[in-house]
Amino acid sequence: MTAAALRSLDHRERPYWAEGLETQSRAEWEVQTLESLRRHLRHAYQGSPYYRASFDAAGVRPDHLQTLDDLRRFPFIDKTVLRDRQCAVPPFGDLVAVPEEEIVYISASSGSTGVPTASPFTARDFDDWIDYEARQFWSSGLRPTDRYAHSLNFSLFVGGPCVLGAQKLGALSIHAGTLPSERLLAILKQFQATAIWTTPSYAWYLGETAVKEGIDPKRDLAVRRIFVAGEPGGSIPETRARIEALWGAGVYDYYGLSDIFGSCAGMCEEKDGLHWAEDHIHVEVLNPDTGEPVPEGARGEMVLTTLKKAARPMVRFRTGDIVSVTTTPCRCGRTSLRLHGIHGRLDDMLIIKGVNLFPSDVEAVARQDPALTGEYRLVVERINHLDRLTVEVEQVHGFNGSSEDLAHRFEKHLKAVTGVHAEVRLLAPDTLPRATHKAKRVDDRRAGVWG
Repeated sequence: MTAAALRSLDHRERPYWAEGLETQSRAEWEVQTLESLRRHLRHAYQGSPYYRASFDAAGVRPDHLQTLDDLRRFPFIDKTVLRDRQCAVPPFGDLVAVPEEEIVYISASSGSTGVPTASPFTARDFDDWIDYEARQFWSSGLRPTDRYAHSLNFSLFVGGPCVLGAQKLGALSIHAGTLPSERLLAILKQFQATAIWTTPSYAWYLGETAVKEGIDPKRDLAVRRIFVAGEPGGSIPETRARIEALWGAGVYDYYGLSDIFGSCAGMCEEKDGLHWAEDHIHVEVLNPDTGEPVPEGARGEMVLTTLKKAARPMVRFRTGDIVSVTTTPCRCGRTSLRLHGIHGRLDDMLIIKGVNLFPSDVEAVARQDPALTGEYRLVVERINHLDRLTVEVEQVHGFNGSSEDLAHRFEKHLKAVTGVHAEVRLLAPDTLPRATHKAKRVDDRRAGVWG
């Protein structure tokens, strides 16, 4: 919906369209961010033993921040810092800047790469998060007339409470959680849910399961909006198009971070990038090797600084996520920075004969060809001291063309798009494993283990 169309609505019909905030100029955004940063750095320095020691060691003080560029004088933190400080000063670590009595909620990371890290919230932090969640849902077209099924994990996962944003907006909310696919499909059918949130891989899997169960998602279900997060696939147009065709529903990509809060960014109805929560979190996009800013639109590591979160401020947190951004105003009228690509994680990146490659780059090619199911896997091996990449893809049911021609076509397209030559292994339908949460796309055999 355009800004003009939104303005034409009665104020009661647009309670989460904060026009004065969301359509301000870039200059106004920068002034607001600078003022918020100054306050937040003072809060971090005064309340957190870690930040006081860290800033002192780096020779910086909050009052040294005169421009946004001055933030680069302040030290980075990363997941290792969070984990180490939490273990050294349990239960939350010494980055926390408020007394424990003020903490009312915690989420936690999965711990898949080590000890789970807790993310504490004050009551105001939590309210700010849910208010922004409602704004984000509104921008994606969710309305009080919708029936929304929240099918994300509720067990300490930061995605669980996001359902409260839908409730705050006024939508009927179904706290489904991570149910078996057959049970979830039954709930979607029984309550005729109009919206759902899951991962891109699971949205794909759930749609395929529905078809196998004799359910036509477009005819038998009422789902018309699918919110996805947790994987780069949601920001890949080809992946969204395949899921949309399967469900007959719009797909909206969201980005969240367990160490800050649920939806830090999400797609509006224009689906032209993910609008960032710029009044809550400042973004830098940096060269991961040099720490210097990259040009707008170029790929770099996303580094985040919270602007309001009191319980545990995050100052220059290295996410490890590779993104590209734009500050060009969106057609919807919003002027916040947008993620124009979430390309993958630094630890997912492969270097094949000197070329950087992310699984999401392969996904964009695999899901363009209607003769392929869209499932894929990257197999990396080291042969005679050289890395060799094999991409496994599946042909669709009923394919009656030349398998050799299909494999050659994919190989040629992949080379043209990524600059990487790969062997292509064409598989029968349903050969590759389907993911019910986050998909594992890389089989790295160089060390004899899964990557």
